[in-house]
Amino acid sequence: MTGAKDTFLAWNPSRRDLLKTTAALGAAGAAGGLLGPRGAFAASAPAKGGDFKLGIGSGSTSDSLDPGKYADNYMQCVGGALHNCLTEITNTGELVGEVAETWQASPDARTWTFKLRPGIVFHDGKSLKAEDVIASINHHRGPSSTSAAKSILDPIQELRADGDGVVVFTLASGNADFPYLVSDYHLAIMPSADGKVDPAKGVGCGGYVLKSFDPGVKTVVTRYPGYWKKDRAWFDSVEFLAIPDVVARTNALSTGAIHAMNRIDIKTAHLLERNKALEIYSVNGGQHYSLPMDTRAAPFDDNNIRTALKLAIDREVLLKTLLRGYGALGNDQPITPGYKFFYADLPQRAYDPDQARHYLKKAGVDTLKVNLSASDAAFAGAVDAATLFREQAAKAGIEINVVREPADGYWDNVWLKKPFCTSYWGGKPTADWALTIGYAADAAWNDTHWNNERFNQVLVAARAELDDAKRAQMYAELQRLLHDEGGAIIPVFANYTGAMSTRVGHDKLASNWDLDGLRAAERWWFQG
Repeated sequence: MTGAKDTFLAWNPSRRDLLKTTAALGAAGAAGGLLGPRGAFAASAPAKGGDFKLGIGSGSTSDSLDPGKYADNYMQCVGGALHNCLTEITNTGELVGEVAETWQASPDARTWTFKLRPGIVFHDGKSLKAEDVIASINHHRGPSSTSAAKSILDPIQELRADGDGVVVFTLASGNADFPYLVSDYHLAIMPSADGKVDPAKGVGCGGYVLKSFDPGVKTVVTRYPGYWKKDRAWFDSVEFLAIPDVVARTNALSTGAIHAMNRIDIKTAHLLERNKALEIYSVNGGQHYSLPMDTRAAPFDDNNIRTALKLAIDREVLLKTLLRGYGALGNDQPITPGYKFFYADLPQRAYDPDQARHYLKKAGVDTLKVNLSASDAAFAGAVDAATLFREQAAKAGIEINVVREPADGYWDNVWLKKPFCTSYWGGKPTADWALTIGYAADAAWNDTHWNNERFNQVLVAARAELDDAKRAQMYAELQRLLHDEGGAIIPVFANYTGAMSTRVGHDKLASNWDLDGLRAAERWWFQG
């Protein structure tokens, strides 16, 4: 960095430089692992061909091709096949350019200039230009936007083109993490016309072209011959099958009806291990299971009640019985040791029925009865987890009525709607991202509807702070506030687990999201 005020800090998309000049990768850099009969990462060289079928443990008849409405792994994986973003997090946790070839930051990290990769052509034949990037990003912005990515883009004050090949973002305040944010799967780059995009068409510049879309059932894509990544998109076609029922998914894999699945039933993992034609994967990322409470609704508007419920769940039992050890204890905030700004001194909350009763009395009640909406659409074993919680909470004088919700439409009809439900979150590349998208007051996906003035103030300040020591103090306070006052019970962090045929080849699996960072369709292949 030079002293001239109009010069830029050049960004080289390598791990070493990124770690020196921006916030650390965090959860996306968490160690990944692989368990299975073939051993770690044994695969033949990639080769084109074959029709790949992937069974995913989510999906709904209300699914939309609009990237701003992607709510679970099903559409996120479909989007990963159809689209590219400005940047991409690789399977080894590095941030690299995707639609963007390079990027530069002003010394105060308020202005970001992205140079676009030349020669990219959309599925409809339109050459990608700066106008397409601007229209795609603006699709998620503005007061009328319902996009889940709206909150992470709100800091953008100005977005403009500098010719056809350069896009310049000006932020309200500095954000050293900004290049990570534009890797978000919602921020797909789509072709534009008259400054607008048509997300319903499913047209992108990714490795596959949309052939058919049957929401909640099946999506079929075929390889795009004009894809600019010559070492990706190996399959001739990919079928994404929505199979929320884990038994049905497992049967489909065992019989060869599909080639891979996510979210295996950990309780029956030993049975899959016996099948020498299958491989089980288990990747340590930032995924966590959550029980969000609507802090606007009684009785959850009382922090004493929220604290009592947090104390009434036995996390050790859930880790042992639900995850069989494929994970780690949660502590009612989403930041794990893999994040740069993890607060290691935050006391681990333990199961304590007597203390839970104490907080009930502070709330002015001796007993409590609440409904908990649960479905395995949220995560594998969600109903079992809710049932265990009911038994554990009873010892604290808390009666939990488990309401079994249908899997279809769960994310539209229950999550963000019912005051107490089961949910899950994937890991995010940075602490700011994880805290902003799920807990900022104006976040579209703030499923606890928590609005804490101090939290919101510190979150904004931490994002703009360039001194890592000061940032660490701020993120420690944010994690403590969530732990002490937030509306989410986060009992466990769960490894990404799934299984695949040994016919499927792959490199090291990414840990930032499930299914190889939601890029299974692009990164995997059939072995010869």
